[in-house]
Amino acid sequence: MLELSRDEAFARIRLLRSPNVGPVSYAQLLRRFGTAAAALEALPDLAGKRAGGAYRAAPTDRIEAEIAAVRRAGARYLFHDAPDYPVLLSACDSAPPILTVRGDLSLAARPCVAVVGARNASAAAVKLARDFSAELAGHGVTVVSGLARGIDGAAHRGALAGAANGGGTIGVIASGIDIAYPPEHADLQEEVATNGLLIAEQPCGTEPLARHFPARNRIIAGLAAGTLVVEAAPKSGSLITARLAGEFGRDVMAIPGSPLDSRSHGCNQLIRDGAVLVQRPEDVLELIEGFTGAPRSFLREGVQGAGFDLSDADAEPADISGLLTLAPIAVDELIRQSGASPAEVQMALLELELAGKLVRHAAGRVSLAG
Repeated sequence: MLELSRDEAFARIRLLRSPNVGPVSYAQLLRRFGTAAAALEALPDLAGKRAGGAYRAAPTDRIEAEIAAVRRAGARYLFHDAPDYPVLLSACDSAPPILTVRGDLSLAARPCVAVVGARNASAAAVKLARDFSAELAGHGVTVVSGLARGIDGAAHRGALAGAANGGGTIGVIASGIDIAYPPEHADLQEEVATNGLLIAEQPCGTEPLARHFPARNRIIAGLAAGTLVVEAAPKSGSLITARLAGEFGRDVMAIPGSPLDSRSHGCNQLIRDGAVLVQRPEDVLELIEGFTGAPRSFLREGVQGAGFDLSDADAEPADISGLLTLAPIAVDELIRQSGASPAEVQMALLELELAGKLVRHAAGRVSLAG
């Protein structure tokens, strides 16, 4: 990575904060135009082709206010091509292009395990999460979680208690880095930022909204070599994290529970679907010890067609309007059915997304916006 100028760093933040620009479209715009400044100049024309109206990038005064708030919070920006950007997270196709961080980034370079589970966890599960995390941290592992009530909080507290031997903890939050949620975890969040690492994708001042939590979950899954689910009900956020870990090709682990407790049904179902049954911290350590970064999860679904063909960067957008519906479909299937090149399909998707007419889903799928 070349050293970023202040102007280009500012332009990158402004590009990502502009309407309808997400991680995939941000990466494609940078690849196509070379710099964020050039991409910002091209945005009105690209979006206008599909939107039928004027497109305005994020106002510069809003970006200036955000940067000032990051400084006040004692945080800093971490760009996708920085040398200390987490390697495992960068391997995910939806990796956040820009993060705000507080604390020790070296924790993300150590072996990481995500520990997640129910907010309304049982006392036994809370103790398991705390004990497992303390043991993992005691063996030099970084425990990643989301600072939520229940299992998340227990995982962070256990890892902080066991961090003397080189391990630690990373908290990934769904709000801006200057906002503590839930409020009763304000002290815990500060302790994680001071003695571990705190990560946020949302801009400073952003309150945690429901749509932010799945986005946060993909960061938790992406940072870790494996995800351990301690206790979870069906259709819970923890299972979203586990499924994302599977799609990223990481180990998915679960602690089995009683079939009489609905909070165990999610873990038991994961095990039925191919997750590794875990009963002791040593089981987790044994799994991640052999992790090389190569996909190996039984729950993995292949992701194709998500890249951008630079050799054909000036291609005209393909006509795919008749192929898209509200139902998600894989990009490689669009390429196959349209008969167009990957670059032509991706240009069409980029224009639709910038116009607010496209939604990107996990596993490289897209749909029309509702």
